[in-house]
Amino acid sequence: MERLTTILKSTALATAALAGGYGIYELNRPAYTGAAGITYGEAFAPARNRSLDFHIWYPAEPGGKTVKVGGNGVFYGTEAGRRAPHKQGRFPAVLISHGAGGNAGQFGWIAEKLAEAGYVVLLPNHPGTTTGNASAEAAVRVWERPADLTAVIDEVTGHPERYPFIDTDALAVLGFSAGGYTALAVSGARVDPDRLQRFCDDTDHGMSDCAFLAHFGIDLHEMDLSPAGQDLADPRISAAVVVDPGIVSTLTEDSIAAIDMPMLVINLGREEDVPSGVYAAKLAESIPSAQYATLPGASHFSFLAQCKPDGAQILVREGEPDALCEDAGDQPRSALHDSLAKEIISFLSVELGA
Repeated sequence: MERLTTILKSTALATAALAGGYGIYELNRPAYTGAAGITYGEAFAPARNRSLDFHIWYPAEPGGKTVKVGGNGVFYGTEAGRRAPHKQGRFPAVLISHGAGGNAGQFGWIAEKLAEAGYVVLLPNHPGTTTGNASAEAAVRVWERPADLTAVIDEVTGHPERYPFIDTDALAVLGFSAGGYTALAVSGARVDPDRLQRFCDDTDHGMSDCAFLAHFGIDLHEMDLSPAGQDLADPRISAAVVVDPGIVSTLTEDSIAAIDMPMLVINLGREEDVPSGVYAAKLAESIPSAQYATLPGASHFSFLAQCKPDGAQILVREGEPDALCEDAGDQPRSALHDSLAKEIISFLSVELGA
């Protein structure tokens, strides 16, 4: 008993020391002087029977402490204001869906710009396809991702007292790669399960997805993909931006033609260089109120955060098959991000205001 008491005392002292050290670290953070605050939320996702976390970026006044959101040895993070005062008013909200294997922290570069422009950004981590919590099997269950966005919308509309700064009558969605499919699905696009099962039969679509599935022994023909065909539209969304959307060849023509909301569809790079798996010009032509744009000088992974000088070498050493740090021209990724953000914000300002 004496030994147990000693261990408990030591543990308590260590915990207190850590807490004290963290408190001092927090006090020593520099004051935030920008216009993009950040906080965090949690939403219950019935389709998963669990909760998921999401980042909340918001228009802010100077104040609070400066924190770095995202970032690691490969990618730079983005500064934001933790506990920064909210600007007065209610603001349109943009839900962002990250790509497979990505995470909410990678999109601080666009979330910051959107918050500065007068939008709240809701950025969930999709369980099963998020950095550190991903699997090939989960990546195939594409129908779970749109339901995540609906769960976040349920959270903010169902608890207005928690989110008085959000105008829930003005909601848009922005998706990248697999998140682009997610944005299309909540806008009304539906997958043909048979096409999804045949997705890797004859081609890799110029992407690494099918090799990724094969590496982990996933045979699409052995999976029940019927849930992918369900209607996952969320009528509370009034505009969408879709960037290099995944699995576009599996979407049904009727569902695409029936999408009636304003939509901006963007391919990264020159149109003739876009991989067939995410080529979306024909998709945009089939949506009555869609606009189509390209971003020359970009590549598919230009939507990721800016890479650090040693980022590409680190990825090679770790065996990453995709060139996540490579763009297609002479412009730095930061300039590509500025151009992409300008295009997106210009579209949203017409469709949502702010």
